[in-house]
Amino acid sequence: MIDVPLSVLDVAPVAAGASSGDALRATTDLARAVERMGYHRFWVAEHHNMPAIASSAPAVLIAHLAAATSTMRIGSGGVMLPNHAPLVVAEQFGTLAALHPGRIDLGIGRAPGTDQATALALRRTVEGLSAEQFPQELAELINMFTGEQPRRIVATPGLGESPVVWLLGSSGFSAQLAGILGLPFSFAHHFSAANTLPALALYRESFRPSRWLEEPYAMVAVATVCADTDERARWLARPSALSFLRLRQGRPEALATPEEAAAYPYTDVEREFMAERWEGQAIGSPATVRRALEELQAKTRADELMLTALVYDVEDRVRSFELAKKAITES
Repeated sequence: MIDVPLSVLDVAPVAAGASSGDALRATTDLARAVERMGYHRFWVAEHHNMPAIASSAPAVLIAHLAAATSTMRIGSGGVMLPNHAPLVVAEQFGTLAALHPGRIDLGIGRAPGTDQATALALRRTVEGLSAEQFPQELAELINMFTGEQPRRIVATPGLGESPVVWLLGSSGFSAQLAGILGLPFSFAHHFSAANTLPALALYRESFRPSRWLEEPYAMVAVATVCADTDERARWLARPSALSFLRLRQGRPEALATPEEAAAYPYTDVEREFMAERWEGQAIGSPATVRRALEELQAKTRADELMLTALVYDVEDRVRSFELAKKAITES
């Protein structure tokens, strides 16, 4: 039985034949729908130079989603700090926290969320692109919210208008840093399943109580596609796997239709890649999804599960979250 909060991660997927505007409107519709279903929080992720993803400006999208909802927490999963000056992030999320007090999360990641050429175009300098500088820049950002910034710079809004800061990761580096700083930690099981248990163990071992948390708080993000049957769920999930395959091959495209994904001439190596993408995720009928999520929560001892569904049709995406929620809460 799962008795932890359930949340949603979305990337505003751009479907083949649709526009970015269509994708953003679909994400807004999804946020409203999952709020009615009782999901705890709704996060959007920063990616760049990817035709299948429209959530490249999380702060702007979060402002819109927070205004379109009323009770659910809204946040970033995450903002990629190497792409931004800490002061800019502090002012953006300070503004969001001032407009929507008690509802904003700032999930921070250390990867650029794109290729190096695009990362350089975002920051316009190689300085700050190294992961080695991430702990210092994270500390600078947090200090702008707490007022402990040594330089005479005040983030306005920002100081005194703090979101809840999370650290995101898919490896042990961010897990350990989150533990040392006493921050809540979200692990990307949906694309790094092999590292999930070691990273969570490292987070808990490294954890030090802080002004934010007395005890560790870990959330696990898992790809979840739920439909009436296992076969239908795999059909709906196939475009997502194809999208990751194309991205890995250096030719990202808009999210294919299920029909296009089914007709793609996969090689044996590509089929193996797709099977690995689905390993440890929750894809199937309500019973299959419930069993997968129960097993994941039991193994990870996650304090919260964040479901993500990269599905072509927004109606199918909404239906997936509805079926998953019912399967878990009515079991």
